[in-house]
Amino acid sequence: MAQQTNTFATFNAVGNREELADAIYRISPEETPFVSSIGKDKCSSVSPEWQTDALSAAVNNKVEQGNNAAVKAITPSVRVGNRTQISEKTFGVTGTQEVVDKAGRKSEKAYQEAKKILELKRDIEFAAINNGTAVAAAEGVAPQARGLSGWLKTNSLQGATGVAPDPIANTAPTDGTLRTFTEALLKQAMQKAWEEGGNPSLLFVPSALRATVSAFTGAATKFEKVESKTTTATVEVYVGDFGRLKIVNSRYNRARDVFGIEPERFKLLRLRGVKTTPLAKTGDAENYMVNTEWTLKCEQEAANFALRDLQAT
Repeated sequence: MAQQTNTFATFNAVGNREELADAIYRISPEETPFVSSIGKDKCSSVSPEWQTDALSAAVNNKVEQGNNAAVKAITPSVRVGNRTQISEKTFGVTGTQEVVDKAGRKSEKAYQEAKKILELKRDIEFAAINNGTAVAAAEGVAPQARGLSGWLKTNSLQGATGVAPDPIANTAPTDGTLRTFTEALLKQAMQKAWEEGGNPSLLFVPSALRATVSAFTGAATKFEKVESKTTTATVEVYVGDFGRLKIVNSRYNRARDVFGIEPERFKLLRLRGVKTTPLAKTGDAENYMVNTEWTLKCEQEAANFALRDLQAT
């Protein structure tokens, strides 16, 4: 039916107020499962170091009566370390924007600061998983912390032509030929970690391989009940011959990598905590830097495993 003649409609008006919700909605993910699952500590230098050691293999240890004991050579501990990495975000807000009436936030500075801190956490999660080597600071060179991918050598299974990383020699892993991610590969990696004395409990899986893991026989018992005082959550698990793995969807794993970790073996070390610092004022704006300095400590890489060069079935 046609509009009545000479009626005044919203599209004729010029004085109607706009409607803008007093909220801001973000879709970007904020979770950082790897960094959130490991311990936190402090460091006091840009190159923290620590020592690792292992017991000799168990044998049938027997000697004659009255044995004249021969002193055996001692295998020294291994000295390992990492480099701190500086991660930062910057932003500027004009004096006008800070004082005008805004929807969704009272202070533009406070809103942007909170947003940059979340972005910083995600950047640290990405680097703490994917960095292959440690890089020392030098003129024109930004320091870098070795991440999970670069730590896991002993129980690293890669495709043909692939090479495991070496944290002692500080070499990154080399990609190999892609192969199908099978349950047999997962069982092999779990067994290797167990034989080294490890007990991985978390399996970090990228979205590209999530459906493959869900189809494994060991994932037939899908859910484990986890209770707290206020909530009840369900966590999908994989149960194998050499342990039980909680499956963690990891947004920042490369599509070809799966990691099984014992979270107690890792710590995020902070040389400088997250801090917001005003930058030089050069006009009618306030400028800020949000930064932190951190590194990843791996107390014993052989307790974990890496499955590399994987593709979905």
